[in-house]
Amino acid sequence: MSDDRPIRLGMVGGGNDAFIGGVHRIAARIDGRFRLVAGALSSTPDKAQASGAALGLDPARIYDDFKAMAIREARLKDGIEAVAIVTPNHIHYAAARAFLKRGIHVICDKPLTSTMADAKKLVKAAETSDALFVLTHNYTGYPLIRQAREMIARGDLGQIRLVQVEYAQDWLTQHEDVKQAAWRTDPARSGLGGSTGDIGTHAFNLASFVSGLELEMLSADLQSFVSGRQLDDNAHVMMRFAGGARGMLWCSQVAPGNENGLRLRIYGENGGIEWMQENPNQLWFTPFGQPKQLLTRGGAGTTDAAARVTRIPAGHPEGYLEGFATIYREAADAIAAHRAGAPVPDDLLYPTIQDGMKGMQFVEACVRSSQRDGAWVKLG
Repeated sequence: MSDDRPIRLGMVGGGNDAFIGGVHRIAARIDGRFRLVAGALSSTPDKAQASGAALGLDPARIYDDFKAMAIREARLKDGIEAVAIVTPNHIHYAAARAFLKRGIHVICDKPLTSTMADAKKLVKAAETSDALFVLTHNYTGYPLIRQAREMIARGDLGQIRLVQVEYAQDWLTQHEDVKQAAWRTDPARSGLGGSTGDIGTHAFNLASFVSGLELEMLSADLQSFVSGRQLDDNAHVMMRFAGGARGMLWCSQVAPGNENGLRLRIYGENGGIEWMQENPNQLWFTPFGQPKQLLTRGGAGTTDAAARVTRIPAGHPEGYLEGFATIYREAADAIAAHRAGAPVPDDLLYPTIQDGMKGMQFVEACVRSSQRDGAWVKLG
């Protein structure tokens, strides 16, 4: 018999003024698979209590720190089964480890950690835990991204030759005195990468997810254009993939006129595709020598992979929150299987800790290459 009880969810970080915490909570609710029952929502006790109260949590399950939460929830008969970690990067390792060691599943925001040393330790912690680890590279949850991946896997484009991906924003074009900017530009909290870690990892993950290619080497040119900024706010990266394909990645947070301009283009010997995150319900497919074809979410030509993660009829826009919710829904499917003592279904495509490690290797390689004036370097 299937066990369809909502999964008891806790959250670390994501207090009252945190953007991404609200996104995670909405995504977890969309399909009715999770119920938020506990939280350590801020490192400031007063704010943690106020944030939990605002969400209607039981006062006894509003915690001042994640360690106390992990210890007590693991002992409760109705304790949390999974935790969402939505803190700045430097807290990811300690928080995730505290829950993994107690058998509580982890759903963690990207990038994996702030340092490579912590990433390696977290991989070991996940390997020795019975709990699952899910990384929220949410853009992989869009239906037409799943469709593009399926089309490439079945050979619609032929052998892949070129991968072009970019993620351009403008919100850090000048000094911004806001919380989100402060920690993202602080190496002690963000890690080695600025734009490369914050949005470059998304672009790299998306390109790898859709193309199915493994990155072998890269040459990077990183800049910190804003005076006094310690981390990169712009990066140009050339990429060499296993099998001979070539690619380019541009990520920037200082490109005026760009909001969340994540764009992916992949070209093979028989055709190409193009997708843009700000219009995620459309995918352009161009077989070589033929007119361009506009594929739409839920429309004619929808593949099985896209249909599985489509919630509403064609023509009704689905976007960022639904794509994010797909990661939570697949996490729920995996956790439900684990709860039942069954194998995790092999058709789930949520990002794993291995994807997180690849993202860390990407950032580290970008920094290493740029410090060597763009020298070609291997990952890892």
